[in-house]
Amino acid sequence: MTHTAGATAGKHREHGVPGWPRVSAGSVVVLRLYDVAYEIDLAAVETMAADQLPTARLRLSRAEPKAIAYGSPPVVLDLGSVELAGVPVPGTAFARIYDFGALSLWLRFDRDDLGWDEFTAAARAIDRAAAADGGAPWADLMRRVVDVITPALEQPSDARLEEDYLLAIVRSFDRPMTGEAVLHDLDLVPFLSGEDRELAASARAELLRNAFSYYTDDLAVLTWDRAFLYEPRGDTDVADVLEVANAQLLELRYYDDRLDRELPRMYDRVAHARTAFAPLAMRRNAHLARQLHALVAEVTELTEKVENALKVTEDVYLARIYAAALDLFRVRPRGAAVDRKLTIIRDTYTALFDEAATARAEVLEATIVALIVFEIVMAFAVG
Repeated sequence: MTHTAGATAGKHREHGVPGWPRVSAGSVVVLRLYDVAYEIDLAAVETMAADQLPTARLRLSRAEPKAIAYGSPPVVLDLGSVELAGVPVPGTAFARIYDFGALSLWLRFDRDDLGWDEFTAAARAIDRAAAADGGAPWADLMRRVVDVITPALEQPSDARLEEDYLLAIVRSFDRPMTGEAVLHDLDLVPFLSGEDRELAASARAELLRNAFSYYTDDLAVLTWDRAFLYEPRGDTDVADVLEVANAQLLELRYYDDRLDRELPRMYDRVAHARTAFAPLAMRRNAHLARQLHALVAEVTELTEKVENALKVTEDVYLARIYAAALDLFRVRPRGAAVDRKLTIIRDTYTALFDEAATARAEVLEATIVALIVFEIVMAFAVG
């Protein structure tokens, strides 16, 4: 299938077939996600932002709530018109705020009535402009949003980890097309790869491997950092699900990095506590164990919230796309790495508690023995 798509698209480019489909209605969306806090009070965000920006709670449109739903629906803020240097049309900016501390910025540019090659070129140009230093409004948009929601942030983050993703969304062509026809008749590879040079057949096949359709006239093709979506009904559910997967990756990266920094400090503090005088070491071990227990509880609570950000039960199509995105973004291996490090810390604080308890028992036994000896000596002395 992928070989046929490549051959057909190459023939179209070579001979310039006049019947090449045109994109009647399409959009290019650039996502950038940030970790901004430990948690965000979404109810407070709604209250604070309502007087300043159009505000709403996001919900999936094509799926029944019982089939797939947000654990806590993110708050959407409409940030109005936006421009990118070198992009000839203005776009629209949105912010989406998640309760587990992630903030997503959307820049959407509608590109209509373009040939397919022109649409691909426009998407790549927008991607380059959004990534260029000084050419994109990310910092201004972030500052604008954070200024509004700061009181709702619990433990604001200075790490400012980022994830980005690019979406090319076609709502209609100049003729009816099935998802299979789009996959076979159009060359999606230049957009999905971001490459100017022709790719090898194996690389093309790999890029087109994660292709999904539910109805005959829709299509989603996913890669690590971008996706092509054909959505004649104008649904945004697939894009929303991809954003959640990116937000989960971002937050798990944050906690993975945090635990990477914490483990060496933990080893040093354990070693230091064990070199102290016994009663002092006992207190230090107990204090350190309590700190590590609090860290594990904090990270476990937030990672569970991240992992439950989207609840999938009955919507098979969105569930398949969500699972594929989690695999592509390597969310599960990142979560497994966090779990392994949490296990090391759990084992350490358990050992510290055991050592502190043993030390207390030894001190108590020594005290009892000393008292018995003292009583015996006093008895002989009095007698």
